[in-house]
Amino acid sequence: MNGALQHMSVLIPARNEEELLPRCLRSIFAACSLLPLSVSWDVVVAVDSSTDRTFEIAECVLRGRGVAIRTDAGAVGKARALAAAVALKRYRGPRNCCWLANTDADCSVPETWLRDQWELAAANVEAFAGTVDVDTFQEHRAGVDDLFRASYRIFSDGTHPHVHGANLGVRADAYLRVGGWRHLETAEDHDLWNRLRIAGSRRASVGRMKVLTSGRKVGRAPYGFAQALAAHDEVAA
Repeated sequence: MNGALQHMSVLIPARNEEELLPRCLRSIFAACSLLPLSVSWDVVVAVDSSTDRTFEIAECVLRGRGVAIRTDAGAVGKARALAAAVALKRYRGPRNCCWLANTDADCSVPETWLRDQWELAAANVEAFAGTVDVDTFQEHRAGVDDLFRASYRIFSDGTHPHVHGANLGVRADAYLRVGGWRHLETAEDHDLWNRLRIAGSRRASVGRMKVLTSGRKVGRAPYGFAQALAAHDEVAA
């Protein structure tokens, strides 16, 4: 890396997430506390087309540690792109010294989540894809938890084939080089990851770097993780 990492921005799209957003933000603050003192950080929550108190809750919980923005984007890709644009306006340093860490409002990240990404950046990794696990399967049929975990592949070397916007990080210069998030309603994560590959960015898929996501059957994005998880119910029937 041409310069040491100076700043990490955590980007979170949120739509009608008043129940789970506080959990997400608390976990992020805990992760921020493990960053080196030389690394500044902030959080941007892009509240997209919400009809509940997500925006007010985001403002209350952030309390100067980040910013909440409103948008009627109606697409998770556009909401992520807006959050990134705001983050890059707030950070005025070199783009190769800024890292964009992405998750979702229904997720909880581990304490080491940002420290692990900082270490990858220090090793000159430009983009990272982690894995997910599910907090509860109570909305699903019995056995869906086993089906999900049996089908969720982690290779013997610790790498994996998965891409989740809920657990994806990218250095800001690499992000801008490929044009950032596209304004897609779904699969925006795979789209960005593939463009980073085509551009020759140094990527890492790390199975041990895992976030916890909700086990809801009906998600916020069409054909997203919730629908893929719900497909296991048909097998379990």
